[in-house]
Order: sequence, then structure tokens, then C-alpha cells
Amino acid sequence: MRKQQQQQQQQQQQQQQQQQQQRPHMSRASRRTDGEEAAAAVIAAGAPSATYNNLPPRLTTPRFFAAAARASQSLRMASTTSLPRLPLFEAISRHDPESTAVVHSLSGRRFKYGELLGDVRRARNQLLELSGKPDLNGERIAFLVENSYDYVVTLLAAFAAQSIAVPLSPAFPAAELQYILNQSEASLLVSSAKFAAKAKEVLATELVSKPAQLELEKHHGGAPHEQVELGSPDAGGAGMMLYTSGTTNRPKGVLLPQSVLTAQSKSLIEAWNYTPADHLLHVLPLHHIHGTVNAVLTPLLAGSTIEFMFPFNADAVWKRLAAPFITSNGTNGTNGTNGVNGSHAPPPREKITFFTVVPTVYSRLIATHKTLPLDPEEPTREAVSPKHMRLAISGSAALPTPIKEAWKTLSKGNVLLERYGMTEVGMALSCGLDFADRVDGSVGWPLPGVEARLVDMDTGAVIPPGEDVDPATGRERSGEIQLRGPTIFREYWRNPEATAKEFVEGEDGRGKWFKTGDVAVRRRVEGAGLNAAQASWAKGDMYFIQGRKSADIIKTGGEKVSALEVERELLSLPEVAEAAVVAVPSGKWGSKVGAVVILNKDVVPRWSPMAMRRALRDRLVNYKIPQVLKVVDHIPRNAMGKINKKQLVQAVFEDQFSGDEM
Repeated sequence: MRKQQQQQQQQQQQQQQQQQQQRPHMSRASRRTDGEEAAAAVIAAGAPSATYNNLPPRLTTPRFFAAAARASQSLRMASTTSLPRLPLFEAISRHDPESTAVVHSLSGRRFKYGELLGDVRRARNQLLELSGKPDLNGERIAFLVENSYDYVVTLLAAFAAQSIAVPLSPAFPAAELQYILNQSEASLLVSSAKFAAKAKEVLATELVSKPAQLELEKHHGGAPHEQVELGSPDAGGAGMMLYTSGTTNRPKGVLLPQSVLTAQSKSLIEAWNYTPADHLLHVLPLHHIHGTVNAVLTPLLAGSTIEFMFPFNADAVWKRLAAPFITSNGTNGTNGTNGVNGSHAPPPREKITFFTVVPTVYSRLIATHKTLPLDPEEPTREAVSPKHMRLAISGSAALPTPIKEAWKTLSKGNVLLERYGMTEVGMALSCGLDFADRVDGSVGWPLPGVEARLVDMDTGAVIPPGEDVDPATGRERSGEIQLRGPTIFREYWRNPEATAKEFVEGEDGRGKWFKTGDVAVRRRVEGAGLNAAQASWAKGDMYFIQGRKSADIIKTGGEKVSALEVERELLSLPEVAEAAVVAVPSGKWGSKVGAVVILNKDVVPRWSPMAMRRALRDRLVNYKIPQVLKVVDHIPRNAMGKINKKQLVQAVFEDQFSGDEM
């Protein structure tokens, strides 16, 4: 037996010698065993020492560690000279390098697509250098950066580091930013020079784990075109996390992986036809889905130009819109400057083709237009006409019909496009590009890639298409909007209970539906959805939003009232400038329909509840007419024009909580 073992050992040694002779060109360092190669890769990837402390002694030689160091250096060099092959980076690399990606409206400073990826790579490398890691797979990077090219670079650098970008609002107080940093467990806080002091203020608060701080250098543009290599298509943990408005509870972190962001952008490109010829004027905050996906990521994917002008100023916006249509003799009254702060930098002259904002922006533009020193016929009306502004979109809050009509008149017939979306789903429903498809009060049809259905709030049964009218009552059947598809968020960060609560398994086994909490009805509209050749998705029954299930569906005396429907009718009255319809607690009715209004002082100095009821009598059935009315000077709204109705009720109807109202 012993002789047999010795013979086998001799045969193995001979085979090894033959193999070595067959590979004379290989260096000694290259002749490592598979185990050594694997262990070197482990160390190069940054695994803890415990991973290799238990390796066999033959794999922990100086030669092994030298090989590991070389592998690690090679890995780091590759990671710092290339970017991951994300769909967004691939698209940017294909765009015309001489075309403008971003322009700053007030300064006129321009940044080309040819310099963008190079700047992203350098910013990404700064993040990695600070972290000491080859990537930041799934780590959260929070950042405070103004609306600018620097914001775009920071956002994309976070993606390139395979991290989760958490954009913060510089307008938030330190306590609110503290909550987001703690809840997201951010490992880095990046700021521009403008908000470095704000970042330090937040870092001085009580944080569970204090993130490292990085102040990025300001970009000035004009860098030469730089070819950047794209490496692995693996996005790792890259994505974005936006926080809900928190009108009912503390804000929740909504996790949007790269795959979701890409699906959302591709859906919008198909529906709204973003192209490199589009020039988008951006006046929105950049910590919401509207400002980030609709107005930054999607235009970048399409090769459009983004022009930042923030914060919103109605006079400045009108002057910018009109600039391409003003002759060079100074008819704009700015004496050769850009008319904003006396700066002599030449303002951008391109026509604005794409404008997406909230209803309050349109309202303020309409009101301000009457006071402009410019000729009201030209050039402002020409600038926003369908001939030049191909798409004007309203979203993030309900669009009052009077504002839509006033804009149509002012803009020589340009009809605002309404759509529906939320942080968790991006954009889900939209009216079509044809003016006939932009029906008053409707948010249109499910966007490409999005499935939508209505679910009865009382029975939990799905309302089948075509059965949207209750045969017993003849009334439209309202239901909660539920959505499914690749555009839906992954989870609420560190909140599995809330995530599970908002999803329901599909009966067809094709995935879960997200419960939006918004209520709608569906109806077929004559003349709409007929151009299927142009937009195959824009057809069938249209969706009409009734409001939030928690705040806008008022149950009064056994009836259900849509607050948004009543608001639309109130706002159609000449006496009313702004309105919010709310549920006022009542022991007798469950809730009363209450109205909070701001009066149009040019029309009427005073308005009584009886006058309101008389005005609405021919517009609404009796149970929908507000039973209580409060006239105020101001209705608080957030940055996206939304109203916290629960807070409004407590502030305005405090004296109603007595007697029967308890």
C-alpha cells in the first residue's frame, strides 16, 4: 500500500514538472494557484481581514500579498478612469459633444455634453477618495447643491459611485435635514460652496452617525470634450432616494433604483417626445420627483438642454421667455442688460420649447403678465404660443380650470397638459400631446410601461373597464388608483411595515400593485384618444382624479364628496382667487364640507356663505355645496403648491370644534 502511494506521488510530481515546462513564458508571479487568485481578488475587493486570516499558510506568503496589492491597485485604477455603463451615461456619451447640456439663465454660462462625463468622473473620484473605497455600493450620499450644473454633476457622480443619491432642500431648516440624515444613514454629506455653512450647521446637530463632509469645487464650463470609457454595466446599488412631503406622518425615504429611474425616463420620452431640439426652462425645486426625473434625468437621457432659473420669479421668467422675440434696440426696457440684476452677461436667446411647473406658477405668471411693461401681445404671448412652446405641462397639484383657460387665452391657444404622478411612481398617467386629448379635469391615460386599475374602496373589488357606472344608482364608481410596472419604487427606506402595507399581490401572479391612496373615476370622452397612430397609449377611458383618500374624499351624511370637484367649481367663480375644500368634523354629519377661500379683491370686497351657496346652486348637487366658509388672506402651500389640509382645518376651523361639531 505504501509503495502504491509513493508511486502516485511520483506521478503527480512528474505531471506538475511537465506542466511547468509547457509554460516557460509565464513569470513566477503568474503561476499562482486558483486559490491564490481567488484570495487576491478577495483582498482587492476590500474584504475584511477575517476573510483571509483563515486561509491555508501557503496562501498567505509575501508573494500572495504582493499579488493582492497589485490586483487592488489595478482595480482602483480601473474604477477611477472609467464610469459604470449605466443607460444614462451611455446616452450622454452618444449625444453631440458640442450641444449644450446645461445653461445658467442669469449668467449665461454654458456646459456642453462633451464635458459632462469627465466632470462626473472627477467628482466621483473625489467621493471615492474621501471614502477610501473602490465604490460606495448602496451607501447614501446626501447633498446640498443649488439648481445648477453642479447639482447635475453631483447627482450623476453619486450614481457613478454606485451609491444612493439623497438630494436635500437648502430651504429646509436644520432639524428637518437632521431627520433625513439620520433616517437615511448617509455616510457622506456633499455641499457646494454656497451651502457649505448650511452643511456645517446640520452636522453640528445631534446625529446618530456623523457623515463625512465634502465641499465640491464649482464648475465654470468651457472644458474640452473628454472621451470617458464606460466599463461594467452593473449599476450596483446606484439609485436615488427622495423623501415624501410627510403631510400625515414623518417623511418616508422612497428608494428609486437605477432601473426604476431609467424606466421612468424612457416612459416620458416615449409619451412626451423629448428630443435634442428641446430647450427646457427649469424653475422647480430639486428634491422632488417633478424637478429631478421630469426636468433633469429625462432631458439628459434625450439630449435636451436644461436652463436653470431658480428661485422662480415671475418677472424674470417672462423676460427670459420673451428674450428671443425682442429686437436688439432694447425694447425690453433693460438698457442692454439681462433685466434681472444689472448684469451685462448676455442672456440665453434660445426659444423655450418645454415648460413643466406647478399650477401656482401659471397662476402667478398670468397675474404678473398684466403688469409687465412689455407689449402684452408681443413678444411674451408669442413666446408661449404653440408655435414655439411645444409643451407646457402642469402637475404636482390639481390644475384649476380657470387657470387653464386663462393660460390658453394668454398663449394664443396653448392648452396645458395635465398629468398625474407621485414620489413612489414617478409619472403614471398623462393626457396626450394632441390638444383634443387635454380634457379639463382629466389626467389622461396610463403612460407607456404603466398598468393602472381602480379598486372599490368599500368592497376591495377591482372595477373592470366599462363598468364604471353603478347600475343601481346611475353614479360613477370611484376607486383607489393602483399601479404596477417597472416605474414603481422598490421600498420605503428602513420601513418594511409601511412598504408591505402599500402593496397588494396581483391575482394574475404577475406582481404586486402599489396602492396610491388617490381616488379617481374613469370615463370615455368624446373626441379624445383618437390619434392612436401618434400615441398608442393615449386611448380608451380617461382618468379623473377625485383627490386623496385620506384628505380629499369627504364623507358627509352618507355621501362621498370630492374636494377637488368642489374646488374646481369654486375657482370658476369670479369672486374666488384661491380655494381649499376640507372635511370639518361634525357629530351630526360625520364631516361637513368646508371651504377656505381667498377672495378676488378686484371683484368683490365681501362674500358671505349664502352668496357662495347661491352661486354654486346651479353647479353642484346640494350635499356637495360647502356648509361652512372661511375667508382668509393666505392659504399655506409647500414648495410644490400642495396644501396640508389637516393643518389647515385645525388652524382655520378651530372654533367649529364645539357642541355638535365635536
